[in-house]
Amino acid sequence: MSDEQAQQLMYQMQALENYFVELNRKEESLINIIREAASAIQSIKAINEHPESSTLVPMGMGSFVKAKISSSEKLILNLGAGIAIEKDKDGAINFLESRLKEMEVALKDTSAQKQQVMQNLEMGKQEVNRLMQQSQSSKQ
Repeated sequence: MSDEQAQQLMYQMQALENYFVELNRKEESLINIIREAASAIQSIKAINEHPESSTLVPMGMGSFVKAKISSSEKLILNLGAGIAIEKDKDGAINFLESRLKEMEVALKDTSAQKQQVMQNLEMGKQEVNRLMQQSQSSKQ
């Protein structure tokens, strides 16, 4: 194997390592979204148990204001891109549960991609080791 081929292999290994880091970040983001969705579902269900309750509303920069929940008939759900919809409690829970399932599927896909990248990295490391051994044996 020529020096050019060895260098190309090293570039491929570096690209795979960068992709692996990117997949790790994606996996972490998905885990956070899943936690947030599960927490939102639990919170909505808890509101059903105590329709007249008080809570803290975040104002930003770690500041909160006390607020009373006077009606939990309708909830506002952020769809993204500045779009929000109004749903009843059951509709909101169904919506969030379907999003949760989507995120779980995406997490499984990301984990499978990470596994494939790890296998490719391992094969690349074995190839680098083989090349190094060939190089050392040819020098002797």
